[in-house]
Amino acid sequence: MTLKFDKYQGAGNDFVIVNNLDGKHDLSGEQIARLCDRRFGIGADGLILVEKSNDADFAMKFYNSDGKTASMCGNGGRCIARYAFDNGIAAKTMKFAAEDGLHEAEIIDSENVRIKMINVGNVNVFDDGMWANTGVPHFVKFVDDIDKVDIATEGRKLADDKRFAPDRTNVNFTDNANGFRLRTYERGVEGETLACGTGTVATALCINTKKGTPSPIALKAKGGLLKVYFEKNNNGYENIWL
Repeated sequence: MTLKFDKYQGAGNDFVIVNNLDGKHDLSGEQIARLCDRRFGIGADGLILVEKSNDADFAMKFYNSDGKTASMCGNGGRCIARYAFDNGIAAKTMKFAAEDGLHEAEIIDSENVRIKMINVGNVNVFDDGMWANTGVPHFVKFVDDIDKVDIATEGRKLADDKRFAPDRTNVNFTDNANGFRLRTYERGVEGETLACGTGTVATALCINTKKGTPSPIALKAKGGLLKVYFEKNNNGYENIWL
């Protein structure tokens, strides 16, 4: 099988993108995992299929690097928006469909792309952190020194916590010793990624809930700086842009 693909990254989150507007590609989970493998494949945090949509300019079908689908990926959404613009699939302002619903996107300039996320209900508060669903589930833990956290061990432990069974959760660690910083353990990747869009959004909303920090909130991930804009109402958060 010959597979034409492109590789895009958003703040270090990298993705294999395949044009499937003609519907010819039917990749198995095993094939996707192999393509995303960093030793035996192309190497990526996930794979995205660009597909037809009756309700938007195109549809985004997202797979984690383990070959399993996920309902949304924030940086993946930004990358697919840029891909769609680069390849004449959509204009600078566009709409695309994902499993969690319709999303607006805008190409700001050569370096910046923003997407509108789904509305988020009130953040769940636990003794050891907070939880929100920003298209996929995210637990947010506030720590004193983010550099001392064993992301692989602590992240996996929280991802597997029975509170989040059976679907598990992504896990974010944040501190504000020198501006808000963020590190993320992603389920499906089963390790730390250089950035996570939905995790950045979840963390920003948790920071607002906990500290009252107003929009926009900028978070520094290993792969770059991401900003989250939002409006808070009695039912949670709306008009959220990454």
